[in-house]
Amino acid sequence: MKFIIGGKNKLSGEVSLLGAKNAASKAMVASLLTNEPCELFNFPKIGDIEITAELCREIGSKIAFSPDSLKIETPEIKNFRVSSLSRKNRIPILALGPLLSRSGVAEVPILGGDKIGPRPVNLHLESLKMMGAEIEVLENCYRASAKTGLKGARIVLDFPSVGATENIILAAVLASGRTVIENAAIEPEVIDLIKMLQKMGAIIELGANRKIFIDGVSCLHGASHFLLPDRNEAVSFACLAVATDGNVFVRGALQDHLLTFLNAIRKVGGEYEIKNNEGISFFRKNGKLEGLEIETDTHPGFMTDWQQPFVVLLTQAKGVSIVHETIYEDRFLYTRDLNLMGADIKVFTRCLGELPCRFKGKNFSHSAVISGPSALKGIYLKVQDLRAGMAHVIAALVAEGTSEIDGIEEIDRGYYKIDERLQALGADIKRVD
Repeated sequence: MKFIIGGKNKLSGEVSLLGAKNAASKAMVASLLTNEPCELFNFPKIGDIEITAELCREIGSKIAFSPDSLKIETPEIKNFRVSSLSRKNRIPILALGPLLSRSGVAEVPILGGDKIGPRPVNLHLESLKMMGAEIEVLENCYRASAKTGLKGARIVLDFPSVGATENIILAAVLASGRTVIENAAIEPEVIDLIKMLQKMGAIIELGANRKIFIDGVSCLHGASHFLLPDRNEAVSFACLAVATDGNVFVRGALQDHLLTFLNAIRKVGGEYEIKNNEGISFFRKNGKLEGLEIETDTHPGFMTDWQQPFVVLLTQAKGVSIVHETIYEDRFLYTRDLNLMGADIKVFTRCLGELPCRFKGKNFSHSAVISGPSALKGIYLKVQDLRAGMAHVIAALVAEGTSEIDGIEEIDRGYYKIDERLQALGADIKRVD
C-alpha cells in the first residue's frame, strides 16, 4: 500500500485523538492476569493491536471488538507457548509475567518492532530473574519458568525504561511479597497501566524519585478502563498544523501530557490555545518560525517519539536548530529522506546538548543540526519505521509537488485511518494499492 500526497495545503479543522497505542496493547496484556473479562474504552483499532490480539488469542483469550471498545477475557491459559506471530512487535516479552503468574511457564517470540536500532531487553530479563524466573534466550524465543512462583524483589534499573518498568509491574502484581522499582519510568502510559491494574485489585504505590512499590496479591479481577488519549498523535497533528501554517483543533489533547512539547512549539514560533479542557488548537503565532535546540529525554522531558515530526517542522524554521537524541542511538536515519526532499540536515556522533548521554563517545549518530527554512520537494519515499513514516507524511504535506510514500503498513501500526482523518483537514492524500 502507498500514499500519494500533494503538498502545500494549509491544514485546518478538527481531529479527535484515539486511545494511546502504547497504552492499549499493554492493557490487553494486563487482562491476561485475570480469568474475568476486562473492557477497554477509547480503544484504537490499529496494526499493533492486531498483533497483540493475535498473541492473546494464542494464549487463550476471547476478544470482541466494537467501534470504540474491546472486551477481552482469558478464562484459562490454553497455551503458554507462543512460538510465532504473523508479524513481530515488542509486546510478547511483556506476556512473560502474566504467563508465569498463571501457569508457571512461558515461551514467547523474540521481540521486533520499529527499525530504529537495537533495543536491548537485558533490563527486562534480569529483572524477572531477580523475581525468581529462570529464563533461556533461544534463537527465536524467550523461554521462562518459575517453579515456586515469582517473588517480590528490589530492582534498580540502570535506565528508566518504559518497557522494563511495565514488565516488572505486570510480573509483580501477583508475585508473593513486595517489589520495589527504583529509577522507574513514569510516563503517562505507565501510570495508565497502573490505574487499570488498581481497578483489577492490584496494590501499587508511586513514591518519590522514580520509585514504585507493588505489594503482590493472590488474584486479580476484571475491570473496565478508559484509555488515555494518544499524546504522540497529538504532537503529530500539532506539528503538521504549524508546519503547513494551518490551524488544527486536536480534540482530547491533554496539557498535562504535553507540557514540554507545548514549550517547544511556542519557542519555535507556533502557538496553542487550550479550550475548556476539551482539547488544544495549534497554529502559528505570526507566520514566522525560528530555530531552537531540543534534547529528547525520559518523561517529563521531550519524548523521543516527538522528535521526528518536530524535525520536519524545524526544516521550515529560520536559522539553525539542534536536536540531541538521548533515548535511542540510531533514530535519525529518516533525515536522509528529508535531505533528498531538499532539507539541510547534518547528523553527528557528538553529543550536541547538555543532558548526560549514554551514547557519548560510542560513535552513534545521535545529534542533528537543521538549517532552514528549506523548500521541500515531493519525491518517492519508503517508510522505515512508524514515527519516521509519520514524519514523511508531514514533510510531503509541506512539500511542493507530489510525494509517493511506500510501506505505509508501518504508519497504520500506530495511526488509525490517518489518510481519512487528514483528508478531513484539507490534505490531498490518497491510499492506493
